[in-house]
Amino acid sequence: MAAPSESPWLVHGGTVASLDRATGCPVGRERELDEVQGRLRDPAGPRLVLVRGERGAGRSAFLHALGERLRAEGTPVLAMGCAPGDDARPLLLALRLFMALEEHLSGAAPERAAKPATEALHAAERHDGRAMTALLGAALARSTPVVVALDDLHLADADSLAVLHGTDFARLPTGVRLLASAVGRGERSARAGNRHEAALRARRAADDEDRTPPRHGVAGALGRWGDAPWAHTITLSRLGPDETTAAVARRLRATPDSSLSRRARELTHGLPGAIDALLTGWTREDAIRVADGHAFVGVRTPTPVLPDGDRFIAALDALSAPCRVVAGALSILWPLGGRASELIATSTGLSAEAVRAGIRELIDAEIIVDRPTPTPMSTPLPLPGPDGAAAGGWTFAVALTAHAVRERLGPLERSRLSATAVEALWADRDAAGIGCAAAPPVAALPDEADAVAYLADRVAEAGHLVDRDRAVAELTAAAQRLRPDSEGRGVLRWCRAAGHLVERPGDRVPALQRYAKAAYQAGDYTTARTIAESILRNLADVLGPLELQDTANLFTAATANDSDWRTLSRLATAEWWDELRLPALVPVTGRVLALCGLARWQEALDLLARTEQVWTADVRGRVKPDYFRAVAELVLGRPERFRRALTLSAAPYLGAEHVYALATTMFDELLSGRDLHAAEELLTAQGLNPDMLQPHSVFLWRHLQGRWDEALEPARWMLANDRIHTPAADSCLIPARTAAILLARGRTTSARRLVDSVRDRGEGRSEYSLDAVEAEVLRTLGDLNGAEKTLRVGLDAADAHGHVAGVDELWAALAEVHAETGHTGEAMTCLERLERIADRTGGGRTRLRYLLARARVLRHDSPGASRDDLREAVDLARSRSQPFETAVTLVTAAEAGAGPPTLLHEAYELFGRTGSALSRFRTRAAMREAGVTVPGRRQATAENEQLLATLIAEGLTNRQIATVLRVSEDAVANRLSRLFARTGLRSRTEVVTAVLTGRPDRGGPLGPWSRSPGAHLV
Repeated sequence: MAAPSESPWLVHGGTVASLDRATGCPVGRERELDEVQGRLRDPAGPRLVLVRGERGAGRSAFLHALGERLRAEGTPVLAMGCAPGDDARPLLLALRLFMALEEHLSGAAPERAAKPATEALHAAERHDGRAMTALLGAALARSTPVVVALDDLHLADADSLAVLHGTDFARLPTGVRLLASAVGRGERSARAGNRHEAALRARRAADDEDRTPPRHGVAGALGRWGDAPWAHTITLSRLGPDETTAAVARRLRATPDSSLSRRARELTHGLPGAIDALLTGWTREDAIRVADGHAFVGVRTPTPVLPDGDRFIAALDALSAPCRVVAGALSILWPLGGRASELIATSTGLSAEAVRAGIRELIDAEIIVDRPTPTPMSTPLPLPGPDGAAAGGWTFAVALTAHAVRERLGPLERSRLSATAVEALWADRDAAGIGCAAAPPVAALPDEADAVAYLADRVAEAGHLVDRDRAVAELTAAAQRLRPDSEGRGVLRWCRAAGHLVERPGDRVPALQRYAKAAYQAGDYTTARTIAESILRNLADVLGPLELQDTANLFTAATANDSDWRTLSRLATAEWWDELRLPALVPVTGRVLALCGLARWQEALDLLARTEQVWTADVRGRVKPDYFRAVAELVLGRPERFRRALTLSAAPYLGAEHVYALATTMFDELLSGRDLHAAEELLTAQGLNPDMLQPHSVFLWRHLQGRWDEALEPARWMLANDRIHTPAADSCLIPARTAAILLARGRTTSARRLVDSVRDRGEGRSEYSLDAVEAEVLRTLGDLNGAEKTLRVGLDAADAHGHVAGVDELWAALAEVHAETGHTGEAMTCLERLERIADRTGGGRTRLRYLLARARVLRHDSPGASRDDLREAVDLARSRSQPFETAVTLVTAAEAGAGPPTLLHEAYELFGRTGSALSRFRTRAAMREAGVTVPGRRQATAENEQLLATLIAEGLTNRQIATVLRVSEDAVANRLSRLFARTGLRSRTEVVTAVLTGRPDRGGPLGPWSRSPGAHLV
């Protein structure tokens, strides 16, 4: 059975996310729904329940969900809503409500001969509110039990609201209830509306645009309803951080990663309507990718701009023209606090009173709020001051609105306002006597990084309107303080702006260099290549040899990361570099790096040997070529120079940036060789911490530590965003080790698809690590011939490149395959090659693989020697402190009698820590065979069924499942029957759906099935 095409399998590039518009219980509203449902059930409960909430709070979704609940329990619900423009049609809502009640009554009493519908129509035509009140009251009084749901009551006509207000709800029959929703924050909105209603009407009348007057009288009427004894008002608050993440997950049908969750919280402040608008904007641009059921925002994805018809923008467009000008200025100046009002007047030409009036109008419309102190998103927003001012200034109620308003400004207007902000902040700095290296004093941004980014953004937008030299210094300092990130926080923009502002040619090239480096670090390899090549071709005479060497390295590395093997091959030739007028050091370094990128290691060493006098002349210039030589020798099986390089003896001659790059590259290389202790010692020696590591380094580290759930988060992000390369010699580590994790968790098809999706098939990198994991997948599925072919392909490619490091995995696997197929002679030949590699490299991992492979090959012919090897292997594995590797060794030793059966208990726990479901299953079988008690019978049963469900979702047949689990087909059929019986699922298709959605469709007793972090066993 093939896996469903829509399944979010983990493959290179991920899949484009789409929004799930299905209705259901709104996230985070369960408590409020239960409360209102309980009140409506109570015979003595309120006759009217008014649901309030600010714009985008999800009132309509709440009413819909509540209506579905009521209908499910047998309560009739009459649902209707008001739309923009209804307020211009007197008694429209009252008439619609009356007609709906009459239809409900006729359905309950078919014998009714006459309907007073004609009277109601005449009353509406005459605008006779008194008659309509009497008719509606009578209809309600004789109605059978029903809940009338009126959505968006704030859009209703005033006459209908007067009719409803004149209705004696206290006398309604038991079971007849009115449920209504309206925008606003309840009592606060009513007070604000009453206070400013007259002033706003006067200003609107003077506006040159024809707009409908505001409905603050409506707000007042709704507020008075809340005080009635027969009414109850409930206000929908904003969602908290966890609820916001849950809402994003539901809309995307995927678990959002931490970056997506954080951006959603920051931009929407927990408003459901804003969450939908944000996700709609991103999915419309195909900016969200899904890998393995997890959602990620693409690299350097900007915040989407709300369209004109969006509810938040429409609310602003409905206000007066001066108010909209104030809003535009505030979208840039709000972080400056209370003085933003004065700066707006200065920069826009509006009077101080007009600015204050605009601010009051924006507060009344709930577009901005006072900001006396930073306000958590989950708490109510502060009340406005008596004159619309606030000591801490103002902020937009929704950050997404602020972004949209700012982006709607013209470029000149944005530049002028940004220049105003820059001059104000520079004046503050000058007064405080601090330079651009210090964090700028930004009143509303206590976070230092945000403050640095705010000022740098304003300087970039101000451009030539502020002092050029100071602007370049400011942008350069900001780019140095904040490293480029995947969101394109602004570092690239700042470097680009600095390059445009620099006037002196001698300063322009360093600015371009900084831009190219920032682009490379942010993963924009095309930009990095373009700028670096332009410098090498056209501006080389401005830079010294070391700066040119850095530029050549950057250009070559970006070309390799772009997988442009044709260009990289040209960069490996002298002819390409001969076209340029460069110091001799530069072409040598560029060519050597290109040869290393093409895995032509011996050619790189030969070139370095021929040109040693060129690149060893300068103590700083020799650092990179020397490191390339160390890595090339390491790959070819001579690790001594690389181990000496770990001391970073050249660090005193290098800048901090170069030391960091060199240390983290060495860190990756050590993790590539699975030398966890040496890698961690290097980090400690250089004073680096995990927060300073790139995602690929974090993945490799967490993988060896056995913290696989933590490792998979950056892995999914890198795969979804095509960022799978590492600076290590083996550039396929990310997909290869991710596939190994999937395989250990029983996800055989996902692992194979991942490997296939990242195969380059070109003339560039070697892919022996992919060959190793693919062969392991084939062995797991019982295809030993296919595994042997794959391993030989990898070994042939490694031999062609002289590759030694890491190839031990292939030789060990091939020896085991030959042993399983009874070809002991061929297996011994493989062991001889493996032993030579172990003796040559002295690596702990290679020695361990040799011991395990030799023990498996000799298990039957020489059991004593096999057990001796395994005892040494156990001690070696324990000393290396890698949970999965240790667990595999312990199981092998226990099964061969090289240790007590209790080793299986230890292995079982270690497999559990990594979430290796398949390995735990096999270990349980070994424990039963050895007569060892399996702990947690109920948990073991659940894990068995979860693993079976996973294998079914992977598209495996019963025969394949039997092979993977090492049981009979009959045993698989029996297990599947029990799975169906326990969960209520009826087919394999339903099992697949249950795994992909995270829960059994029919709510079986197993609880949720999830692929999210923390769900170790699926």
